[in-house]
Amino acid sequence: MKLQISYSKDKLIRKSIKVTGSKSETNRSLLLQALFSDISIENLSNSDDGEVMQKGLATSKGVVDIHHAGTAMRFLTAYFASQEGKEVVLTGSHRMQERPIKVLVEALRELGAEITYEKNEGYPPIKIRGKKLTNNQVSLPANISSQYISALLLIAPSLENGLELELVGKITSVPYIKMTLGLLDHIGVETEFEGNQIRVTPKKSIEKTTLVVESDWSSASYFYSIVALADVGTEIKLSSYKENSLQGDSILAKVYTDFGVETSFSEHQITLSKVRESEVDTISYDLSNAPDIAQTISVTCFGLGMGCRLTGLHTLPIKETDRLAAMQTELQKVGATVVIDHESLTLQPSKPIVSGATIDTYHDHRMAMAFGPLGLKTTLIVNDAGVVSKSYPDFWKDLKTLGFSTEEL
Repeated sequence: MKLQISYSKDKLIRKSIKVTGSKSETNRSLLLQALFSDISIENLSNSDDGEVMQKGLATSKGVVDIHHAGTAMRFLTAYFASQEGKEVVLTGSHRMQERPIKVLVEALRELGAEITYEKNEGYPPIKIRGKKLTNNQVSLPANISSQYISALLLIAPSLENGLELELVGKITSVPYIKMTLGLLDHIGVETEFEGNQIRVTPKKSIEKTTLVVESDWSSASYFYSIVALADVGTEIKLSSYKENSLQGDSILAKVYTDFGVETSFSEHQITLSKVRESEVDTISYDLSNAPDIAQTISVTCFGLGMGCRLTGLHTLPIKETDRLAAMQTELQKVGATVVIDHESLTLQPSKPIVSGATIDTYHDHRMAMAFGPLGLKTTLIVNDAGVVSKSYPDFWKDLKTLGFSTEEL
């Protein structure tokens, strides 16, 4: 699906949007529910990632294809490795077969798992023969994707001897680790996180518990971008969100004050208000704990003629695409000057915006959604716009609610 995005209304945006549940919390909750049947879940994400996670957890043998869902790949690897009697081949899209899984596989093997590679060493597809895992000590590099760490922590309470996990080096994804530990604490699992050591106590059963999935802060980022790019007085209400969120991307509320956007909380709703124009020329942020919002922030800065220096992005090259290279290429199409290295993106301040540019999305939902708000400033075309279904199927419909024109070409 190819969409032409533009915006022609003169009146201020004042709308309310309900955002789908966080896929990060959804997939963690689904795995815990598979381990403990007394868990019920509300406000599940309607994303592709959530759907493939549910289908995967319902499978006992054969091939499990998770397509582009990186979280599902990591979580299901740990899940099936710990499920005695289950035997599957876990695979995914062509891009997924280029994304490394070796660190997690080696950690699970240390715990006693039986996992072999079907094609290339260190990459999916992988064959998993579920076993009872009795070893309980393992170490991981601290600067890897938090999904590897969370995958081990989620299965830990179901292991006979629990888990003692050592993170070696500087930890770069603390909020996502704390999200996982917060969910474990919520269902009554004892955890301890001190320094670089994490301990999870085994638990055979839990009391009946309901997990309510908070809406996705990563998805909220696109509305922050819209409000920042819009006129002073613009106001968008989003639900359902918590002031004390477990999601690392909730740092958006702080970051977007640099763009004149204030966030107010009321029960399970946030209100984003453009209260002033930005008063800074260039911003600088270390996004080690929230790399998924880097694309949104860089497009916001470009749309406002601002510059940015975003660091801590070392995990982006192994996402759905190499997000750093993709952002450089696509921002240049609309007139930006961008420099990248292995873990950072630097955007120079610039005013002119090229109209009518065609943005490629590289099978990456965040590429499509990050550029959508730029329709407030110029007309652009988004290729493969349907890729948003990975995390936010209603994204383009919600932009139309705000007054955007999304014409299919």
